[in-house]
This record gives sequence, structure tokens and C-alpha cells, in this order.
Amino acid sequence: MPFGVYVHIPFCERRCDYCDFATWTDRAHLVDAYVDACVVDLERRYLAAALPPATSVFFGGGTPSLLPAEALLRILRSVPKEPGAEITVECNPDTVDAAKLAAYAVGGVNRCSFGVQSMAPHVLAALGRTHAPDNVVRGVEWARRAGIAQVNLDLIYGTPGESLDDWRSTLDATLALEPDHVSAYALTVEPGTPLGRAVALGERAAPDDDLQAEAYATADEMLSAAGFAWYEISSWARPGAPCRHNLGYWDGSDYLGIGCAAHGHTAGRRWWNVRTPERYVDAISSGRSPESGEELLDSPARHEESRALALRTSMGIPREPALATTGAALTAEGLLTERDGHWVLTRRGRLLASEVSTRLALGTMDC
Repeated sequence: MPFGVYVHIPFCERRCDYCDFATWTDRAHLVDAYVDACVVDLERRYLAAALPPATSVFFGGGTPSLLPAEALLRILRSVPKEPGAEITVECNPDTVDAAKLAAYAVGGVNRCSFGVQSMAPHVLAALGRTHAPDNVVRGVEWARRAGIAQVNLDLIYGTPGESLDDWRSTLDATLALEPDHVSAYALTVEPGTPLGRAVALGERAAPDDDLQAEAYATADEMLSAAGFAWYEISSWARPGAPCRHNLGYWDGSDYLGIGCAAHGHTAGRRWWNVRTPERYVDAISSGRSPESGEELLDSPARHEESRALALRTSMGIPREPALATTGAALTAEGLLTERDGHWVLTRRGRLLASEVSTRLALGTMDC
């Protein structure tokens, strides 16, 4: 069975204007203690429970590539792993070089996910990103040269000031790098971020929903034409290259969360750690659990959640008799299509996935 380990690295050199993740730019003095805490946390959790070896490990953030390579690999070595496990590190193009990526490869990293967002300088500036498109090109070249098997490029569409031509140019430049996987997300405005405050004050425009929908359709068309297949609403991959770690989230597999603000799901229990790195380090060094909360779902709730997650994927959901009326209506509206006894979101349905999921849930209640 798949079992993932997610490691949250909360350090950044600069916080992007749209980011509301658990990241900090003024905690570099905690790096060594934080790495120590992650290692101890892993050792304790594997000793305390009969956890299986990981089939995937994902270093997310924050900026995992901001750590010295040996520090990150020290955490990785503390994870019991299945042979051939997928090991992903999220990378900022500004914080990698050929030596660091070569060290990753030697240490077992076989997948890099680069935060590209856009290949248009004015769009990057609007997002508060510091890297230049040339840094992306170099980073991918270094990763390939190091022997890292798979490369993902993360993109953001719908930034105010980004035209559809800008977006197409970004997609063209992305495809020219021949990645194995592409993720594309609509820009969202989160309260409390610099972007959120600027939009609330009327200093910056909010993203346009219609333009974002058109950008999504453009991405799906161009990526499909280039040989990529969508397998989750925001994810496209070449044959054999879906992110195995992320698939575990969508199919409800168990995973372990390590680090501050990390979430985990094991044995039917969802739990999450304290949010700040200081509190996480303090909890581990004091011998306490770093968990700050948990949630136990009953069987109906777990079924409902599993259906909502599966609906986001190209596998879709089984055609349950209890949902026949609702499913037929959604199909007639062009939001679902039938495939091999399953309902699968159409492209239009992917844009309205939350609405589709809600209507299916209400359809179950009506029954």
C-alpha cells in the first residue's frame, strides 16, 4: 500500500505576495535545530507505531532548497523507504545550483519540483517573485545533468496584468524545457497576504474568473497536445510520470506529516502539528508530541470525503445508484461524462468541481 512522508521546511528568503503558507523569512537561526527536530520526530514516530516504509517522500515549504543539501539529506536518511520510492524536493530557481542538485541525486532525490509560476518577468514581479526565467532554464538543465529522473514545473495563471498571450508564452517556454509533469494553479487572493491587503484596499485588481477559466482551458489544450494527460484538476503528466505522492492524497492513502504545520493521516485519524518552527522545536526537544489537533471522521464522512477527492482525478467516481438522478443531471449539463462505469469531470466540470461535489453530496442526502 502507498505510504507517504511529507516534510515541511518553513524557511524562505522572501515571502511571495500571494503566499499564506506557514513560512518565515526571519528564522534562519533555527535551521539546525529544526533539522534535528525533524530527525528525532521521525525516529520517535517510527518507533512508536508500526508505520510502513515510505513509498514517497515530499519536501515542501517554504523553500526546501534553501537548506544546505546535507541538512535536507540528513532528514531523508531518517525515513525508512521502499526500494524505488519517489523522493521529491520543491526548489526555488534562485536557491539551487549544479552542486546542490548533484548532491540531491547522489542522496536519492529522484524528482524536483521547480516553482516557476510564470516565464514573463512582469508577471513574476506582480507575484513578488525574485527569480528570472533564465534561472528556471538553468535549474532544469542542472537537474537533468545530475541525473534526477523527473522534473515538475509549477505554474500560476490568472495574475492581474497577465494576458492570455503572456500565459501561452509561459506554456510554450515550459514545454520547451520538456518537463515530465506540470502543475497549474489559479491565483487566489488570501486575506492577510500583501496581495490580499492590496486588493481589499483597491490598490490592485482581483483576478478575473472568466480569464482564469480561459487560461485553464488553454493550458489543458496545449498540454494535451504536447502529450500530457490530466490526472488531477491542476496536474498534467507524461505517461508514467504522475506524482505518486500527490496521488496518495487523492486516493485517501495514509501519510505522515513531519515539521511545523504539517498534516498527517494515519489509521483513520487526521492530525496536524503546531504551526511555528519555534513551537515545533520546543515540543520535540521537550519530549512532547508536536501535534496540536486531530479529527476523527465517521464512516459516512470518510466516504463523502473520499468521493470528493476521487472526483478531482481522471479516475472519477463509481456510478452509485443513489446518485443516478444527480449524476444524470450533471452529465446533461456537460459537467460529468461517463467512462468505464465511472463519472469523470469534463473540462467545464473541472472548473466547477466544488459545485459538482456539493450537488453530489446533496444528492446523497436527498436519497
